[in-house]
Amino acid sequence: QVQLVESGGGLVQAGGSLRLSCAASGRTFSTYRMGWFRQAPGKEREFVAGIRWSYGNTYYEDSVKGRFTISRDNAKNTVYLQMNSLKPEDTAVYYCAADLTGYDDTWRWRDFGSWGQGTQVTVSS
Repeated sequence: QVQLVESGGGLVQAGGSLRLSCAASGRTFSTYRMGWFRQAPGKEREFVAGIRWSYGNTYYEDSVKGRFTISRDNAKNTVYLQMNSLKPEDTAVYYCAADLTGYDDTWRWRDFGSWGQGTQVTVSS
C-alpha cells in the first residue's frame, strides 16, 4: 500500500504563493496517477490538479489554470503543487491522493484509493 503525507500549507495574503508537497511511501511502484483535491467549508471535495506518474501529463481544474502547477520528483516519490496568485476562494483543506489501480481515467476523488491527511491553506484578503 501507499502512504501519503502532505505539507506546505499555511496562511498567506491574497496574491501570495505556497508550494505543497506530498511524499509517498510504501509500494509506490503501483501508483498510476496522483492528484490534488481540495475541500472548502460547506463544499464538496473537488479536483484541483493531477498528473500521470509514468508520463508526466498534467491536468487542471479551470479555476486554477495558469496559477497552479503540479509536478513530480520520481527519485523522491514526491508530488508538488505550486500555487501562485492565490485568492481567498482558494482557501480549503488540500489533499493528496493516489490512484493505485489504473482502471479509472477520470479525475473524480472517488477514483483515488489512497489519501493523505490534508493540509490547510488559508488565503486572507
